[in-house]
Amino acid sequence: MADVNKDNLNESLSGYKQSINPIVKTTLTWDRDLVFTGTTQQGYEIEFDGQAQWGCKPTESLLLSLAGCMGIDVVTILTKMRIALTGFRMEIAGERNPAPPQYYRVVEMVLHIAGENLDPGKVERAIALSKDKYCSVYNSLRPDMVFNVRYVLEEKNTQRAL
Repeated sequence: MADVNKDNLNESLSGYKQSINPIVKTTLTWDRDLVFTGTTQQGYEIEFDGQAQWGCKPTESLLLSLAGCMGIDVVTILTKMRIALTGFRMEIAGERNPAPPQYYRVVEMVLHIAGENLDPGKVERAIALSKDKYCSVYNSLRPDMVFNVRYVLEEKNTQRAL
């Protein structure tokens, strides 16, 4: 992100939440065996595979969707807080219920945030806003799911749990 023009980033992110369409339509087409192709209303495709040989498992895509949603929120909020990000990476792991339905019981997320003059208070505020107010994916999941978020500030090489 170091090469990104901060004005362009602010401009492109400013109306993100306001531009969300309340009705989302997708299609899923069976290709073969347990392989399906999902197509978004914009025409983007993702392959799903129940055996993870030709595409991601649907449960993996759920974790990626959660990380993507929170990542977009946190980067947007930190940018609006005038935090100069130089890098952002997330690791996410989920523990599933052993018996059907094998929903996620616990999700652990670690945000690796790099930048200049990183303020832990602002990072914690951005994460809380995403989780409590903005992240549609998180707020669509089971309310009894345990969700733990930690962050590492690359500048100071510190790790904090929320």
